[in-house]
Amino acid sequence: MSGDENVRLTVARRRDAGDVSVARAVVELLRTAPVIGRADMTVRQAAALMTERGQDYVVIPLPDRRHGVLTDGDIRAEVVAAGRSVDTPVGEIVTQPAFVVDARAAAVDVLTELVDRDLSIVPVCDADGDVVGVVGPGDFVADPAGAGIPLREQIRRSLGVDELQGHARRLPQFVADLVRRDRPPYEITRAASLVVDSVVSRALDVVLAAHPELDPAAFTWLSLGSTARREPVLSSDVDSAVSLDDSVAGEIDRYRVAFGEVDEVLRNAGLRVDANGAVASKPLFARTHSQWQAAARGWIDDPLAGKGMIFTSLMLDGRPIGGGYSPSSATPAVAMIAGLRRDPRTMNLLLAETLSTRARLRSRRDVLTGRGNVVDIKQHAVTPLVNIARWAAVSVGSTDVDTRGRLRAASGSEMLPDEQASTLVEVFDVLQRVRLRYQVAQFDNGDPPGDRFDVRQLSPLDRSLLGQAVREIAGVQRRMSTMSRLLPGPEQVT
Repeated sequence: MSGDENVRLTVARRRDAGDVSVARAVVELLRTAPVIGRADMTVRQAAALMTERGQDYVVIPLPDRRHGVLTDGDIRAEVVAAGRSVDTPVGEIVTQPAFVVDARAAAVDVLTELVDRDLSIVPVCDADGDVVGVVGPGDFVADPAGAGIPLREQIRRSLGVDELQGHARRLPQFVADLVRRDRPPYEITRAASLVVDSVVSRALDVVLAAHPELDPAAFTWLSLGSTARREPVLSSDVDSAVSLDDSVAGEIDRYRVAFGEVDEVLRNAGLRVDANGAVASKPLFARTHSQWQAAARGWIDDPLAGKGMIFTSLMLDGRPIGGGYSPSSATPAVAMIAGLRRDPRTMNLLLAETLSTRARLRSRRDVLTGRGNVVDIKQHAVTPLVNIARWAAVSVGSTDVDTRGRLRAASGSEMLPDEQASTLVEVFDVLQRVRLRYQVAQFDNGDPPGDRFDVRQLSPLDRSLLGQAVREIAGVQRRMSTMSRLLPGPEQVT
């Protein structure tokens, strides 16, 4: 850490910064009434209705208060290209219910679903399940939640490595601008993760284009760590793993060479890729589907061997973003993660890890060596909280990956009462806000952003908030430790 340790780290607030008390709901983005059709109308009639309303979609009510969507793209693919008659009933084409969102959902959450599911539009429903409008990517451009859309689009359209890296290097400034606007921390990290995903996906495309001998459909690329949880800050590494088809087991080394080239593209794009960490170019993180399944069984059977606890936690955070992965179909990699969640022994494994990483401001060693003023906010606070959320989510069968979602999913369970879950959500937001603010200040000062701060550089309020956050996390850990000895079966830590 360079500079005077007694000089406070500060970030200038933009004059046009908005209200951060609440995230904007998606219903606030709606501008026009939805175009509603019928299942028995013909494609010709649906197309005429689209033209009349100046829209490129029709929402089709389905049984059980579900809804389907017919778009211009569907007509081209399912009717024109397939040689069907335009007099075909829409109900024969729209057979699956569409993904819909609640009108009260946060705009940034809906945008994330749009991107993850590769959708052009999403119907928005009220509390009664009636469609009140639809949103597409373009509806988010003018909203703070969609601040990264132009940058993502530039990255997606990059023609080569140099252009891709040039756009990607703007990520720190993008995050800094959102911090200066006082946007909610989870909105900032979600927006950043969407940009990082686009950089990784485009890097994969560019590198594999130079390796025609490798099949992009023969593997699933998994994002790991904080980026997978959509919680990256400026100090976060881009962790990854790959699950390859068993049919290419003999070519795994050739794939790993290409993945090493992806690492280099990402490093030169300004992203942090730890050569000694979890990266798809390393043998431990590039395995076939069968090898991952066997490894997962081994972690559960003997968690202390081969860093079983660490691998289990990493893979439970895994989120597929590239390669042969399709949002519409499960992959063996996704099935492997689901298998880990279903195994009751995973509970004991995760709880042991959760209780072994204690929340604290500083260690006795730090005090004795004269480093008592330095805190590592990630190691001493964020990681213990993330571990609690991961265990709690698995305990209630939740597939949520982000920490806030996991805490809310487990809220009200025996090990995590509502009040404690709500408190931990607030604590996580506080920790992420402190991390983002001071890392942007470090970036502005020309220092590499990190999670180790001299407490004398924090404002008195942030110092107090950090101390209270650690005490809250430690209190939950103590309760979990006590409860674990009273619970039967796999939830009991031995």
